[in-house]
Amino acid sequence: MEVTFEKATLNDLVAIKEIYDYYITETTATFHTHPISFEELREVIPFYDKRYPSFLVKVEDKTAGYCYLSSFKKRQAYDRTAEATVYLKPEFCGQGIGFKTVTFLEEVAKKKNIKVLVGVITGTNENSIALFAKCGFEKCAHYKQVGQKFDELLDVVAYQKILE
Repeated sequence: MEVTFEKATLNDLVAIKEIYDYYITETTATFHTHPISFEELREVIPFYDKRYPSFLVKVEDKTAGYCYLSSFKKRQAYDRTAEATVYLKPEFCGQGIGFKTVTFLEEVAKKKNIKVLVGVITGTNENSIALFAKCGFEKCAHYKQVGQKFDELLDVVAYQKILE
């Protein structure tokens, strides 16, 4: 199975929103509780940021998901660190695509002189936790009961990988 990555543009908003809306309405993978507008989505995903790019994940020319790097914190001392985000359509999960996607983001980060990647994950999202662990990320934080969705109190865990 060939997995490729294309720079995401605003023309991809509809496809990306469809994927993200699924995770909003059906899962606790994101803490948005209601579908967001296209304008709000544009604020979340760095479409034209040179340092923090976003990509469509393609499998045999079909959009399987999207991924991006984003600023970890908006202070200069954190410039060596980025957050890695991956969302795949459910039918593409469990096929090794997530592993290839995280590995791809690591290579992009290295080219951008980013030294540390962080994955911020809902504590109940066992698939994402397993994915980041399989990619060599180590658990570095656990925030208890910081979110609530579907009447469930949710933890957030952070996994990091030092790239240098």
